[in-house]
Amino acid sequence: MEFIPDFDLSLVFYLFVAFAVFAFIQLLYVLIIHARLAFNKTDKQPVNTEMHPVSIIIAARNESDNLFKNLPIILEQNYPEYEVIVVNHQSVDDSNYLLNAFQMEYSYLKVVNVEKNQHLLTGKKLPITLGVKAAKYEHLVFTDADCLPKSNLWLQKMVEKFTDKKSIVLGFGPYQEEKGFLNKIIRFDTIFIALNYFSFALAKMPYMGVGRNLAYTKELFNSVKGFKSHYSILSGDDDLFIQETAKNNNYAIQLEPESFCYSEAKTTWKSWIQQKSRHYSTSERYKVMNKVLLGIYPLTLLMFWISFVILMFDSEYRWLTLSCFGFVVAIKWWIQGRCLVKLKANSFILLLPFLDLFYAILIPTLFYTTEKSTNSKWK
Repeated sequence: MEFIPDFDLSLVFYLFVAFAVFAFIQLLYVLIIHARLAFNKTDKQPVNTEMHPVSIIIAARNESDNLFKNLPIILEQNYPEYEVIVVNHQSVDDSNYLLNAFQMEYSYLKVVNVEKNQHLLTGKKLPITLGVKAAKYEHLVFTDADCLPKSNLWLQKMVEKFTDKKSIVLGFGPYQEEKGFLNKIIRFDTIFIALNYFSFALAKMPYMGVGRNLAYTKELFNSVKGFKSHYSILSGDDDLFIQETAKNNNYAIQLEPESFCYSEAKTTWKSWIQQKSRHYSTSERYKVMNKVLLGIYPLTLLMFWISFVILMFDSEYRWLTLSCFGFVVAIKWWIQGRCLVKLKANSFILLLPFLDLFYAILIPTLFYTTEKSTNSKWK
């Protein structure tokens, strides 16, 4: 048994060269992109000790149950001066009555009611815009009615990342852990998306945040006339907006666990796929470089595994291939595992290489087989 093959110009040789290229791209990707999050020292980033007055903006449509459950936590944040603006967008449930009751107890709760109108879009961009216009403070923090902050320090942690040079704060919005395979897939999907957008932001290539835990200034919003450039698309209030406004290192990330904002995941495959389809509707507006960088990882990962399996049947190349494969997987496991630790997703680390492969198959499949709807209803 020889470790180094003869490298004669055969079909297997060219397959091994292809395998080596895929392995190199995978290794380079995690070392250049994901390692930035894995080894990021969040405690060394600038922290604003001045607690600016803040406006929290929540766009809600038929969310009476979630408002009843989550709004009290938001209204009782440990922060000296802030207001909460709930834009009740064309709701037909009991949201209006519930919000009126909350207003009697909390004087800093402001409600903007948008009556039912068939001519109005049902997406979040209109209510967010109305919320920004109604805000009396310069610094804005956004979340959703179905989101529950990790602690009463959520607002403080998000706002402390604002500085004179940082007008955007990218937060993390994981899903709550429940039983079932679908819940695990949804949570891993959310975690891997966060792993990417935090890593890309640290690599000075920001391309998205999550609207359920995002902060920016009113001046920034007005500088691009809000969502004017992509208002016709229901989604894009977080990714397309960030791509348009995140420039010259004017953004920061917040990874403190107290800043996390948790949501309940979808409970059926159909509803989750519809949600993904709505998110995919913005992909055509992404910059070419963003598309290439986001697409090259799953593509080369699949090719890496496929070529590895085929080469295992060739005794001459088997041990060299296995060594290269093991080295790349080990480096990726280490770096991406550190990323998951930062995102408090330790439960996924053990099976990470296999989840990584499964995810690289599932998400492109969903992307290319689902209709990228631009008119899916919001709630």
